[in-house]
Order: sequence, then structure tokens, then C-alpha cells
Amino acid sequence: MAIQNTSNLSDSIRAQYLSNYVEGALGYRLYDQIAAPVGANMSELKRGSNIRVPFISKLDPSTQTLSESADVVPATLVDTYADITPTTRANAIQWSQLLETQVYTNYTAKAYQALGENMAESIDLLAQAEALGGDLVIRAAARASLDAGTASNRLSKSVFVKAASWLKALKVPSFLTPRGGKWVAIFHPWALVDLLADTELVAVGEYQMSGLILNGELGELLDFKIVCDPRAKVFWGAGADNTSNVATTLATAASRLDKTITVAADTNIAAGQCLKIGTEETADTHYATNEMVYVASISSTTVTIIGEGENGGLRYSHDSGAAVRNADSAVPIVFGGSESLAKVYDTELGGEYGEVVGPKKDGILDQWTTLGWKWRGGYDLISENRVIRAEVASSMEA
Repeated sequence: MAIQNTSNLSDSIRAQYLSNYVEGALGYRLYDQIAAPVGANMSELKRGSNIRVPFISKLDPSTQTLSESADVVPATLVDTYADITPTTRANAIQWSQLLETQVYTNYTAKAYQALGENMAESIDLLAQAEALGGDLVIRAAARASLDAGTASNRLSKSVFVKAASWLKALKVPSFLTPRGGKWVAIFHPWALVDLLADTELVAVGEYQMSGLILNGELGELLDFKIVCDPRAKVFWGAGADNTSNVATTLATAASRLDKTITVAADTNIAAGQCLKIGTEETADTHYATNEMVYVASISSTTVTIIGEGENGGLRYSHDSGAAVRNADSAVPIVFGGSESLAKVYDTELGGEYGEVVGPKKDGILDQWTTLGWKWRGGYDLISENRVIRAEVASSMEA
């Protein structure tokens, strides 16, 4: 007897839920928005271990006059290159047959969307690292000295004026909109409170029907589309130390969704503080799982926290010995345009969105279902004059 089941209708299941994966992947793109594909055949580009992007100089302005007795001196072009190194990223989840029979939620659809979001977040971290790795930086003080209590260390309209002046002088390509060329400024809401205290924005609702709207865009200021998003990078605890300094570690490992942490010492920890968990990010170091938590209460070395996890707990897991600090944070603002980064991707592994693998049955008795994604590609800041980074403190921590 022929029985219809998920095994012989796997293609239909895949087609039904693939849109959930794409929806998740699209919604999480942030720093990728300032990346443009390298203008060549992607199916050929991905075959090498490095992809070389050539540059050819312009000619110097000529001061030669045309002589009646001597020929002009021919000018020469200069060339150079930058390399993009592709990498492979992947992740997967697995669930039991019993879960499929007992669960009351649309688990498969949710799994596809969760994988799409995970793929986009994982790949966007590659773009983020390149966007934050440039050497052209605007800041009132060194990162480790940025002080939330000092007004000149915070985000203001003047930072945008400086960034616009640099971008114009360096002739950085912009996004073309019906309102003219616009660059983008990408940053975390932690800095928005100070910007709005200093100046007003043109709200996105006033122009949203007239052109390109980026993920996370909430308005415009001067020549910039403002993309303010909680997924944007913050160097948590990388700024100036507080007068009542907290500098301890986790006494035991902490897991995702935990609502309490145990610290090695409770010195200076008090309810209402913001604590940062993870290694301090100095220079060009980036740690994806650093996070900030709010102290709800403390009893000896047990700290009850509120974090960005789905249940109000921790978003990430942390090992015993991870740093716990209350230093001020540094909020980076990435100023760039439509071609500030270059990107490549393997067209045979799903292109920009990667390839969904599964769902497929695993185990001797097909007792598990496996679903995953894989992607190959890379990003590069191929020219240092394409991105400007500002770093500011936030009055949220003052």
C-alpha cells in the first residue's frame, strides 16, 4: 500500500517553507547593504582561493601645450589590486520524530525562518568586520577613553558634517535616490538618544514612497540615510572605566536564556547598572557574542539580570572566567555608500542566500530530521577611502 509521507513529499515541504528561509535571510541584512558584488562572473570567481580585484588610476591633469615642433609626452596609467578571500559558513539543526508528532506549533516553518535569520546574521558578521576595520576614524578620544558623561564624546550633528565632508572629498559612491545621492550611517540605538537631543531627523514616513528604503532605515540627516538597528555593533565596555569600577569574571559558565549569572566578586555591582559580558574589544578585535545586561538585583555573587534573550535572559552562552565589567561602551557609526564593500558568493551554493540542505531523515530508523544551510563567499574593504567610522560614547550609560 502506498502511503503519502514527509519522505516522498520532501520537495513539496521544501518549496512550501523556502519562503520562510528567504524572509529570515532578507530581514537580517545590515552591513551587507553597503556591499556591491564584484562585477564579474561569480561562477568563475569562486573557484580560486583568492579573488583579485584590480584598480587602474586616473590620469594626472595635463599641463602640456601642443607644440608645432615636438610631440606630446605620453602619460601612463598605474594599476594595483586588492584580494578577497572567500570562506565557507554553515549551520544545521536536528529534531526528533517524536517532536514532529507531539509539537503543537508549526515547527518546520519556524525552523526554516530561524535558519534564514541565522544564515543572514552569520554572513552579515563578515560584512560587519570589514565595515568596522577601516583606518579612517572620527572620534573625540581614543576608544578606551570615550566617556559617557562627557558631551563632546557623544553622537551629534557635527559628526555627520565631518563624515559628509570626508565622503565628498574622497568621492565615495552614494545611493541614488529621487532626492539625490545619499550615503548611509549605520549604528545602534544606544547612540540615537544623543543624536536626537542635538538635532532633528527627517522621518522615513515623510519620503518612504519616493525611493529606496534600507533595512533599519528610520530617517535622514543631511546627506545620510539613518539606519539605526539593535543588530548594529557596539563595543560593549570598551570605553572609559567608571569611578565605581566593576572588573570581575563569571565564576561559573552561563547559558543562553539564563536569567542569573554568578560572578567571582560583587564589588561595586548594584541594581540598575549595565554590565558587559565578554572580552574587551580593542583595536580591530571583534567578538560576536559580547553582550550587555541590566542588573535587576544582586544577592552576594548571584546577579539577576535582564538581557536580550528571547525570555529576557542571556542572548549568548559564556564560559567560566568571561570578563564582567561596567565600563562605558563605544558605539561605532559606519558611514558609507552603495559600493563601500565588495562581495563575492558561490552561485552553485545558493548565491547570496546560501543553500538549504534538507529536510532529510537521519538515523538507522529515520528517527531524526536534519535541516541546515551552507554558504561560500567573502567581503572586503578593498579601498580604505570607501568607509568612514566614527566612535562615540552614549549618555545611556551616563
